[in-house]
Amino acid sequence: MLSFPTTLAPLPEIIDGLPNISGWETEVLSVVNHDQPVFLPTTNIRLEDVNAVFAIALHMHQPTIPAGNGGTLISNLQYMFEHPHEGDNHNADPFAYCYSRMGDLIPELVNQGCNPRVMLDYSGNLLWGLRQMGRGDVLDNLKRITCDRTYQPYVEWLGTMWGHAVIPSTPIADIKLHIVAWQHHFAAIFGWEALARVKGFSPPEMHLPNHPDALFEFVKALKECGYRWLLVQEHSVETLTGQSLTHKHLPHRLIARNSQGETISITALIKTQGSDTKLVAQMQPYYEAKTLSKQQIGGVFVPPIVSQIGDGENGGVMMNEFPSAFKQAWWDMVNNGGGKSGVVGVCGTEYLELIEAAGCKPEGYPTCQPVGQHQIWERVSPDNTQPQAVENA
Repeated sequence: MLSFPTTLAPLPEIIDGLPNISGWETEVLSVVNHDQPVFLPTTNIRLEDVNAVFAIALHMHQPTIPAGNGGTLISNLQYMFEHPHEGDNHNADPFAYCYSRMGDLIPELVNQGCNPRVMLDYSGNLLWGLRQMGRGDVLDNLKRITCDRTYQPYVEWLGTMWGHAVIPSTPIADIKLHIVAWQHHFAAIFGWEALARVKGFSPPEMHLPNHPDALFEFVKALKECGYRWLLVQEHSVETLTGQSLTHKHLPHRLIARNSQGETISITALIKTQGSDTKLVAQMQPYYEAKTLSKQQIGGVFVPPIVSQIGDGENGGVMMNEFPSAFKQAWWDMVNNGGGKSGVVGVCGTEYLELIEAAGCKPEGYPTCQPVGQHQIWERVSPDNTQPQAVENA
């Protein structure tokens, strides 16, 4: 199990009616910057028994809007409940249930002998809004699968921005503030140990900056905030020579080079292209993984991974069809290999820890960069990188 600084006092969640998003930066960074394995000590998956794997993530968000009494800030979800006859606001109750239901589905499946996995990405605005509108029941249901050691090995939280700020249009100076604000608030709700386990990052809308300096600062901020990997969309990256990816079911090393010629890199899992919400709702990544077999990284054969993320509450398919499709897939796995062999579900950090324990090294992963960057580096010599030359290119 992770050991973390137990001397730290719990963080207050709300201060003067506002969410706790700053002031404990030293403590937050001391908790997240560790290299202890997160899933490896508890995982019940053995790589040698597995042909292919898949990982699904659910993205959840509700904005904060100035629509309370006298223009006070409230959650859009609260507004939906208070104005049920406007637009799609009749969906408020189903949405609230979607935010909570993993806290029911995971224990149910585990208690049936299944081996489920899910990754969760909730914006800071949503987490605060649920508390603000008195829906502590939803947060308590999520705490069960986040903090209870019976269920926690089946669930991975992904970090994200505090709000839904897409990174290419966020001022560079604000990127790290957003990342650390979310970490503050997550720790205040779920505790320091839960925060120490958050090692993957989900950028809002899967947006990846392709300006060299914005990308460099984004990756640098992620690493400074303790993140080991991020999810990127297949069509937002290219090989270093500008081609489409040929090994999209393997982890990649995302290379960021800035206009000063400095480089930094981070591991990326590739979200394959497609209508994501429908694909996740119908558990398509599981069925796609069934068509794959082991691939080689360096001298090691590893199961390939199909990674996919979709909105966890949006649209009829996700609201209505997902629970039964989710359960059906895990039941199917139990009937085909006991849920631990053949094709299985994983969390992203769990997969990376397993293949690295088997001898894979991140520097051996295929490389990628944001789409279109090869056009810059064709015009700017790596030996003579100047900010002005990069801007001109």
